[in-house]
Amino acid sequence: MKSNHPKISIIVAVYNQEKFIGRCLRSLLNQSISSSEYEIIVVDDGSTDLTPYALDLFHGSITAITNPRNLGLPAALNIGIRRASSKYIIRVDSDDFVNSNFLNFLATYLDLNPNSHAVACDYLLVNDTGDWIKRVNCAEDPIACGIMFRSKHLFEIGLYDENFRYHEDKDLRFRFEKKYVVDRLNIPLYRYRRHADNITNDVEEMNFHKKQLINKHGHQVLNS
Repeated sequence: MKSNHPKISIIVAVYNQEKFIGRCLRSLLNQSISSSEYEIIVVDDGSTDLTPYALDLFHGSITAITNPRNLGLPAALNIGIRRASSKYIIRVDSDDFVNSNFLNFLATYLDLNPNSHAVACDYLLVNDTGDWIKRVNCAEDPIACGIMFRSKHLFEIGLYDENFRYHEDKDLRFRFEKKYVVDRLNIPLYRYRRHADNITNDVEEMNFHKKQLINKHGHQVLNS
């Protein structure tokens, strides 16, 4: 495996994404920086499809953690983050993929701006086959991924709240931005896939956790 002290830890939580996880991981392994500078931590959250087989194809290139049962996205993410041993942490979803300069540009931004707490990049919305739909400003329409955090700040705010199986990213970001700032890098380095199996398509569950979010933080969280 790689160095015991990489600069960047990429956290990928995966559940039944046999169709997309391969492209995600290939894009992460095809970065323009040395492989010794980063680690890829994949948490398989109890997948019941061929995801475990897909992950085996990357044996030796990733750190794979398997949950014996499905714990939910925020719990899986926290397991990965706690395994991390780096200065910077970034989340990539298992059905998305990234540009080859993704890690290089974001880490360089934080390296050269020591007072910056985190930085997000713009992204391209892509369809089921990976074709480009539109470019999106990450400050105007933020997503959960493509944000590189200084690890110490994530641990300070307590990581993801595992009560939120949906909207976990909004809760985390709201707590983070009470004290810190997420800067914007005006380069579309992330590829955010929109497809029929996105968990955000479960309207009933999304609405339930939206109410939970408001109960915890008040209505102002919806505008954060």
